Amino acid sequence: MASYESFARVYDMFMDNIPYDDWCGYLHGLLRQYGVEDGLVLELGCGTGEMTERLAALGYDMIGVDNSAEMLEIAQEKKDASGHDILYLLQDMREFELYGTVRAVVSVCDTINYVTDTEELVRVFSLVNNYLDPGGVFIFDLNTVGKYRELGESVIAENRDEGSFIWENWYDEETCINEYDLTLFLQREDGLYEKYEETHYQRAYEIGEIEDALARAGLKLEAVFDAFTQDAPRPESERVYFVARECRKGNLEKLAQE
Repeated sequence: MASYESFARVYDMFMDNIPYDDWCGYLHGLLRQYGVEDGLVLELGCGTGEMTERLAALGYDMIGVDNSAEMLEIAQEKKDASGHDILYLLQDMREFELYGTVRAVVSVCDTINYVTDTEELVRVFSLVNNYLDPGGVFIFDLNTVGKYRELGESVIAENRDEGSFIWENWYDEETCINEYDLTLFLQREDGLYEKYEETHYQRAYEIGEIEDALARAGLKLEAVFDAFTQDAPRPESERVYFVARECRKGNLEKLAQE
């Protein structure tokens, strides 16, 4: 799973086109719709803390988990500036640990797509289930198969004064793996630019595959929405939101024995 080592330095700059306030408003609406108006909430793949900070401002007691020390360093700077009481943990979501249970777990910005193996996906879901309060809620988004097909073999580039990037994308129909090579040119203090390279992998999942993995993990699928709506997914949907609920425990012990 990618750790965003170099990209972390300029992640917020290049992601400034994401309407985080609108995305948070939608996520907050789903949390309230499914009964979570306060309490402990865990964000998996919290990155630089953009969504974590917004949820904390809405009154949730936030925990953020990410496997990139560089991203969490930036998140910590935002926490220091805002004064929000957020606990950040440097952990891989495939084996994260908490001190107790939480009312809800959220994961956005296609973090779950980074889990490219079905059995690892079931383990992530099982860990979520294990750390949810009885009846707790899990809300996450995914890029769709259709979006990855649309990206296909393509190149995206952006040039700014502080840095530039080239995104070279490939999608494999057989494995459902989307690979992108990220080349960064970041400005140094002396004014020169330094080149960095990262490779990221994501997997496209059909809705049925997610439903099966949730069931295996002991989670009950409550709803699937076309992103930022209350509508069912459409063939042209690029992002979908899943809402699942804790309904039984114990699958982690079974997975450990396999």
